[in-house]
Amino acid sequence: MPPLSPIIIVDDDKDDQDLIRQVCERLNIKNNLIVFENGEDVYNYLLTSTEQPFLILCDINMPMIDGLHLRRRIEQDEVLKRKAIPFVFLTTSASKRQVNEAYSMTIQGFFEKGDSFEKLTRRMELIMEYWKDCKHPNSV
Repeated sequence: MPPLSPIIIVDDDKDDQDLIRQVCERLNIKNNLIVFENGEDVYNYLLTSTEQPFLILCDINMPMIDGLHLRRRIEQDEVLKRKAIPFVFLTTSASKRQVNEAYSMTIQGFFEKGDSFEKLTRRMELIMEYWKDCKHPNSV
């Protein structure tokens, strides 16, 4: 059986990174997690990696390049755009402007992490179940 595609986590908060890891363990998610603390590093990784990520889970508010800017850069790069990597915002909080701007691009979801481990677990479960079953250009 081939290895599972990695899940990319983009979040500058170490506590949130740890919570997401714990949730993935609880949900028995076997995909490798690749964690980045800013959009610039993940963008450079995407440009140079030959791996096809399963999913990008991205925070909105980060240093250097925020989540919205990262998504815009991915959309503007023809090679990365053709990879059709599912891009989901998973953030602590967001303004109406940020949500509207995110959906003006081709994102595949926008979720708040929630105020408890259980809420984050439920959201991650929904996201993972959806993308496991969803067909996209690189899965057919």
